[in-house]
Amino acid sequence: MSFIEIILLAVGLSMDSLAVSVTGGAIIRNCTFTNIMKVGTVMGVFQAGMTIIGYAAGMTFEKYITSYDHWIAFGLLLYLGSKMIYDSTLNNKEECEQDLLCNKTLCGLAIATSIDTLAIGVSLAILNTTILLHASTIGVVTFLFSAFGVYFGSQVGNKVDLRLDLIGGVILIAIGAKILAEHTLFV
Repeated sequence: MSFIEIILLAVGLSMDSLAVSVTGGAIIRNCTFTNIMKVGTVMGVFQAGMTIIGYAAGMTFEKYITSYDHWIAFGLLLYLGSKMIYDSTLNNKEECEQDLLCNKTLCGLAIATSIDTLAIGVSLAILNTTILLHASTIGVVTFLFSAFGVYFGSQVGNKVDLRLDLIGGVILIAIGAKILAEHTLFV
């Protein structure tokens, strides 16, 4: 996987965190640099950590599935991308009803938005990639997007619907299709 593909994967995965951060930024009354850094750091650390956990889980059963690993990676990315696209069509957008800066709320949102990266970690193990580069890139991109999201949300509020989950879903499906094509068409 090239570095540009890793960046695109990270961007696709960070869309949920960005959407939550924009919403949270819109309701934070005291949007300081420290608060922006807190949200970005927690979101980024959870995304990177879940990628590593998924990778470790995938490594344990990688030897059993190497002959059809590309189909599993494609299936996971297709499912996650489709779910993100479907969720983007729902009218009942989840709002951050509690204070985003509360540690319990922030960690809960970070876990909820990083579940997808757990599955991606499994896919990366199956594809036999280097986890440190992937996990750190995913973490840094999520940090940047989340920090920006809090700032943007505090400035713009809920005035704009950017459909970030739709964009992220399309990116994940495209990456899955590319992996499948590389392993089946260009062998």
